[in-house]
Amino acid sequence: GLEDFIFAHVRGETKEVEVTKTEDALGLTITDNGAGYAFIKRIKEGSIINRLQTVCVGDSIEAINDHTIVGCRHYEVARMLRELPRAQPFTLRLVQPKKAFDMIGQRTRTGKSSGESRVASGKETLRLRTQGPAVLEEGPSPSEEEAARRVDDLLESYMGIRDSEL
Repeated sequence: GLEDFIFAHVRGETKEVEVTKTEDALGLTITDNGAGYAFIKRIKEGSIINRLQTVCVGDSIEAINDHTIVGCRHYEVARMLRELPRAQPFTLRLVQPKKAFDMIGQRTRTGKSSGESRVASGKETLRLRTQGPAVLEEGPSPSEEEAARRVDDLLESYMGIRDSEL
């Protein structure tokens, strides 16, 4: 399966977002590229982060409250965000990647891609295969999300690891 993926992170615009933590979880999953850059991998529907229109899947987290996190692993960034106090606003400096897949999909009469609105939502995965066409895959079902949450809770309680993607 590793041959099916192509990731290209090209630095786009920098944006700063003020967030007020009203719940324990912000509702995002973070990953990193192993070279010191943490990225937003998933945003949970209805979460604090989901309500912020400027935060998108694929954004790189560059700083938390002007404290640079470049060079940190994803679990370190997640811990920093988890430890932020409730009801106290904080600032995220994010870098939006340049997007190159706006035109993928069969064209309609309007000239826009038929899958463009779905890709832009961040809820699907665009899988580029070494053999065959690009495929837009749906996100996990509610039962799959619940199963992942339960496994994640077990990992946290026994090993101190919280990463729903494991």
